Amino acid sequence: MTLGLALLRALKNHGAQEIFGIPGDFILPLFKQIEESNILPLVTLSHEPALGFAADAAARMHCGLGVVAVTYGAGALNVVNAVASAYAERSPLVILAGCPGEVEAHSGLVLHHQVRHIDSQWRIFSEITCDQVRLSNPETAPKDIARVLRNCLELSQPVLIEVPRDMTLHPMAEVPVLPPSAFSADAVAECADEWMARIQAAQRPVLVVDVEVRRFGIEARVAELARRLQLPVLTTFMGRGLLADDGVHSGVQLHGTYLGVAGAPETSALLDDSDLPVMLGAILSDNNFGVSAQRMDFRRALIAAHREARVGHHLYQNIPLAALVEALLERAPAAGQRAAHAQPPRLEYPTGLVADDAPVCAADLSRALNDRILAHGPMNIVSDIGDCLFAAMELMPTPLVAPGYYATMGFGVPAGIGAQVATGQRSLILVGDGAFQMTGWELGNCPRLGLDPIVIVLNNQTWEMIRAFQTESRCAALGDWHLADAADALGGRGHRVHTRAQFKAALDAAYAERGRFQLIELMVPPGDSTPTLRRFSEGIRALRARAAAAATT
Repeated sequence: MTLGLALLRALKNHGAQEIFGIPGDFILPLFKQIEESNILPLVTLSHEPALGFAADAAARMHCGLGVVAVTYGAGALNVVNAVASAYAERSPLVILAGCPGEVEAHSGLVLHHQVRHIDSQWRIFSEITCDQVRLSNPETAPKDIARVLRNCLELSQPVLIEVPRDMTLHPMAEVPVLPPSAFSADAVAECADEWMARIQAAQRPVLVVDVEVRRFGIEARVAELARRLQLPVLTTFMGRGLLADDGVHSGVQLHGTYLGVAGAPETSALLDDSDLPVMLGAILSDNNFGVSAQRMDFRRALIAAHREARVGHHLYQNIPLAALVEALLERAPAAGQRAAHAQPPRLEYPTGLVADDAPVCAADLSRALNDRILAHGPMNIVSDIGDCLFAAMELMPTPLVAPGYYATMGFGVPAGIGAQVATGQRSLILVGDGAFQMTGWELGNCPRLGLDPIVIVLNNQTWEMIRAFQTESRCAALGDWHLADAADALGGRGHRVHTRAQFKAALDAAYAERGRFQLIELMVPPGDSTPTLRRFSEGIRALRARAAAAATT
């Protein structure tokens, strides 16, 4: 077996379902084997950042490996931002990057695509991957590939596999699938005992779930834990969309998303006033918890993430999240045996779009989509960063993929493509006009790929997130690019809407037509934003003002 074929078989055996790639000279031999072997389907897009976002979304949707294949230097370094986003948000990407062969590397010449050193690519990716290997030795390559793929899955973070151009056809043994990394069952049991004692003694416990619950495929088990412990459940900003499936969240006391000063007061109070936050898979980021009305004291919380578990100052290392959840379930009472704590009323979601001739506004987006969720059930939502993501916070529980922590623009459209490739289900993509200008043109690949996502562009001709925090900025102006017209030229169908009635008609028409992508250009006035973004920006400004005032006293 060749090195290239063994690598592709290893990826498939570890759960990869497709490869997103753009060819280049240093990785062309591997692309030839990808195409000829059909071990994994190859999906090509137009620009490397889109590859990374698409593979990231695919990994999130099927809770497995996402794979990117790019050439040396100019290709790999072009995907750095998307890989950094996956690293920060714990998404398991495998980057297959070409690199020079042995003769080229020692030719004495500076090579095309080379930055400073032959190893500059390796050094840069060492900052944004949890493990790396260069396949220059066929004898050690099988165990090295097995190691990095296991780390990718167990840590749920990207890894780099460099493939020298002259090694792809070299004979190599099959890559083993390693057993899970060892951990102490006694440590997990001791941790679960300590956690359960704290939970049973608490007066106002609340369960907070975040992205690792999805990454490790344990949503159903966490939902069962919430049911048996009768705990109210919040998602984080990043974890929005967790426990949204009807078969998972039935009977779970899901109270929406914690948005601190930007959220509904009764929802925020569940966490702010809790005497025991129980945080599963949570990234302790400013977007998740920096919006609290008071400085959050994480010493009063139970926190399990990134193979660690905390109880106050007590730290348990090498504790897999899934193992801890199973241990807690073993100690939890049977369903219905634990008395439920008093529950606040469920959060009300905006519904009932009035389809009249009034100008459409940002707040109409969540109303229209919630009406559709009520009528037809949850849908796969992919959102970019910006006001479109705050609109997604106003949606009823439904699957959501978004860059909530790293907050990179340009994620939405390629991620929506990746989500539809991974699931076979139509994606609904929410994106602002600024982010669309970055990567929206990837929609031109949809006819070739047989994809038909629905894209809603919040077009206020500005970077509204910038204006929300610095209203006087003129640099946020974008102009009107008439994106609906461009959709028709790219092989889709465009709908440019100015009124609520037009929006309702465009949404109905978009869902009725299959086989081509649909782009609804929602023309909202500059300065208009969703209620959630307004509360968020006002709350952040108030928190910063209080911090500045305290610093001067």
